[in-house]
Amino acid sequence: MSKQFDVIVIGGGPGGYIAAIRAAQLGFNVACIDEWKNAKGGPALGGTCTNIGCIPSKALLQSSEHYEQAGHHFADHGIEVKGLSLNMAKMLGRKDTVVKQNNDGIVYLFKKNKVTFFHGRGSFAAAKDGVYEIKVAGAADEVISGKHIVVATGSNARALPGAPFDEENILSNDGALALGAVPQKLGLIGSGVIGLEMGSVWRRLGAEVTVLEGLPIFLGAVDQQIAKEAYKAFVKQGLKIELGVTVGEVKSGKKACLSLMLMPKVRLKHWTLTN
Repeated sequence: MSKQFDVIVIGGGPGGYIAAIRAAQLGFNVACIDEWKNAKGGPALGGTCTNIGCIPSKALLQSSEHYEQAGHHFADHGIEVKGLSLNMAKMLGRKDTVVKQNNDGIVYLFKKNKVTFFHGRGSFAAAKDGVYEIKVAGAADEVISGKHIVVATGSNARALPGAPFDEENILSNDGALALGAVPQKLGLIGSGVIGLEMGSVWRRLGAEVTVLEGLPIFLGAVDQQIAKEAYKAFVKQGLKIELGVTVGEVKSGKKACLSLMLMPKVRLKHWTLTN
């Protein structure tokens, strides 16, 4: 007989785990299913935000800001730094530690609020008399049932046609957060929040970063007065931003990390990234 719950939440990201905790606080018997895995194969609650989004990017933003301040701005304050160097492995290690602390924090909150956690992939198996059976495909497959199901499965990065992610040359946010060395050049297709964060990180660490935005305006979803000021700030920081760009072709080559054929308005030009 399957385990019975009042509420089952599929997805343990910011939407899912908060919904599960709140439902439990309101007196419901709650289960949460999530399939994220850490490096050791264990659960990594928190979804994209915690694992390959907001949390690790903010950790690298903080580290890269310290690096840039030490290399370019400390002298203005009379602080002299000699022999400044970058330990990329240690910086990434700190980022991973921050992520794990957040993962573990959610596990603690689940235990505190008596939310039952299932590590695996949840899918609808059957429905009868207002009760839904949910299959959990994990280390040991099992079926649980609940009256109310919250689907909080989040989203995944979408590759461009003909340019699948290899996480070495063509990167999703996951790969961009795990580069083992600073690239000479980095191109960002889209000027969304994640892209600008990653661009800022790697620009501070020494990469030449170009942002390629399809819209004729910067940060189109943001109030334009704020967007204009943000544009000035990012350009001042050293990001190269091209607006109104259509990416016509993406190629990987031996001499270049990535080659893009761009069509800004009616002009056609070739843009190359190198390691």
